[in-house]
Amino acid sequence: MANEHKPISPVFDEIFRSAGVFASGLVDSKKVAYTQEVRKYCEDNVCREYGKTWACPPAIGTVDECAARAKSYEHMLVFTVKYDIADSLDMEGMLRGMRCFRSVANRVDDRLKDVLTDYLLLGNEGCGICEDCAYPSPCRFPDKVYGSIEGYGIFVNKLAEQAGVLYNNGENTITYFGAVLYNEKALRTGVHE
Repeated sequence: MANEHKPISPVFDEIFRSAGVFASGLVDSKKVAYTQEVRKYCEDNVCREYGKTWACPPAIGTVDECAARAKSYEHMLVFTVKYDIADSLDMEGMLRGMRCFRSVANRVDDRLKDVLTDYLLLGNEGCGICEDCAYPSPCRFPDKVYGSIEGYGIFVNKLAEQAGVLYNNGENTITYFGAVLYNEKALRTGVHE
């Protein structure tokens, strides 16, 4: 897997590189569209996670609540990982890629704790930390769960365009997206972008 991400900053570049990120880009979080139109896909249960996990709606709040939470941060670092699959019907390959992407997002999350005092991590649908989510009972790992980008009401293809990364990385591939939202003041002392 070739590394395609454009330099953002030495600190974040190293985190993404070591976590296995394929591509990345920087977006102003206030310029991202958060829409009910995307949330409708969640409510129609297209991914089969609606109302089943703390990482997805309705648990993460309304689109307006998600947008307010996201817009409280200045920057959104979008990151992707591309996985090869047999063909466009390779569900097993897509699920394998999703599980692998969650591992990449978890590695990003672990490294961010050394760099930022406060941030919001978003990922692909669901959570995957527990085999069976406790929802609607209290989350077993509230400090590790992160919300779904789509659940926040974000069209991922439009976000990819804003971030300058490819949404589709070619035939027989699947690309998963994550995002780190943060403010400059949250950079730990001694950390320079």
